[in-house]
Amino acid sequence: MAAFIGGAAAIGSYKFLENNNDGLSIAESQNVLFASNPVKISSAGTADFVQAASAVSPAVVHIKTTYGGQTTSRGGTPFDMMEEFFGGGGRRAQRMPRAASGSGVILTTDGYIVTNNHVVENAEKIEVVLSDRRKVAAKVVGRDPNTDLALIKVEEKNLPIVKMGNSDDVQVGEWVLAVGFPLDLQTTVTAGIVSAKSRSIGILGRDGQEPTEEEYEEYQRTGKAPTRTNSSIESFIQTDAAINRGNSGGALVNANGELVGINAAIASQTGMNEGYGFAIPVNLAKKVLEDFRKYGEVRRGFIGVTFEPLDADSKEKYKVSENSGLYVNSVMENSGASAAGIKKGDIIKKVEGKEIFDSPDLQERIGRLSPGDKVQLTILREGNLKNFNVTLKSNESATKLKPTLASNEKSTGATISALGATFEPVTAAQKAKYGLKNGVVITSVVPGKAFDNYSIPKGLIVTSVNGKPVNNVKDVEAALPSSKNGLISISAIGPDGTFGFSFPVN
Repeated sequence: MAAFIGGAAAIGSYKFLENNNDGLSIAESQNVLFASNPVKISSAGTADFVQAASAVSPAVVHIKTTYGGQTTSRGGTPFDMMEEFFGGGGRRAQRMPRAASGSGVILTTDGYIVTNNHVVENAEKIEVVLSDRRKVAAKVVGRDPNTDLALIKVEEKNLPIVKMGNSDDVQVGEWVLAVGFPLDLQTTVTAGIVSAKSRSIGILGRDGQEPTEEEYEEYQRTGKAPTRTNSSIESFIQTDAAINRGNSGGALVNANGELVGINAAIASQTGMNEGYGFAIPVNLAKKVLEDFRKYGEVRRGFIGVTFEPLDADSKEKYKVSENSGLYVNSVMENSGASAAGIKKGDIIKKVEGKEIFDSPDLQERIGRLSPGDKVQLTILREGNLKNFNVTLKSNESATKLKPTLASNEKSTGATISALGATFEPVTAAQKAKYGLKNGVVITSVVPGKAFDNYSIPKGLIVTSVNGKPVNNVKDVEAALPSSKNGLISISAIGPDGTFGFSFPVN
């Protein structure tokens, strides 16, 4: 009798909590579920991922998207760039309805599914194939190009879910599994290790927005690029678990079957796995997904500074003794940083007591916070460390800095304006990554101009124009008059390899 009463009480409590969790976050609702239904997965002893794979696979879904016939100039991710360059014979083309696919991870029993923004962006129809082969329609709850995350919803109940883990606890060298639907195959599980953390690979836009006509006219007059506060967050978990096209939005889980990342990209010259895959940390995703559920968009707090990571080269550039931390280039008016007393020339050494070495170390931490939240930054100023408490503000509440081009040179020719693109010099990290001696990054592309018409996306690195090496916008402008037969020739490099373009510009 005692056992019967105890069991009935436990079941009743679980059902009560299950039916009254509307006010809970995704993570909290998962804690309620797994408290009543603990998952016992062991990774002790010899590496064995049978239990983890069995627990996770039913909750990883196949996402199929349909796009209507439309003129498009998208590009810039390792998954779609090849199609954009060669799918239309060099020109933008009117396309027939097309389909694509990716993966997703079920997070709640009532149908909230996380995936990548680039999996569902601009899709006219989203269809989810569940583990029991049922096909159900899904709608987008929210998506964010700056983190490449999206939340979609299907109207189903009692779905299997993947337990969210703690990506901060992930260690380099730790075993992980990638689960998804690569190459339109059925559920596929691959294993590997975490080979690095806090990786930035330059695939997300600097601001997720194209310049306005007013901003572009200003660029034509002054050569100052219409940049904004960098809102993109790249702090990927790098793994050698095999990830291919179609794995986007799938699960990266630890040996205990806990979700630690959302698979997002590969570094490849061929478009197929070559040993490096990248996943968005789940701790960053938790905040973004909750914003989607509450507001339908991400509400992100900003410090209000521009900065550059310090290394041996930038140390000499700024004439400082430090070779680690973030050098503050400028502080936005009316920003949290300005109110806290942070100044140009300060070096950010720690965030909430954790040492900072590169941009992702700071960006991911701040990306988990909202406007109004406070964060402690440890600043090195004149040889002394001092803590500053910064209240984050929304991007709109601060006065944006006047846009500047890294080269600080002016463009006066009409020919460069016809290209419809803005440029800035490549960083030392990009030079090292691609083995370059020179180059400029395409930071934006204006609709209706030459680069847009010939499907040349932002994010590419232009190494030469008309056979002449370029290092800044002045070099680009100087090289344009040397075109032959009215054609401009451009050499560029991106995640999918090296490309050449020749086209006329009126």
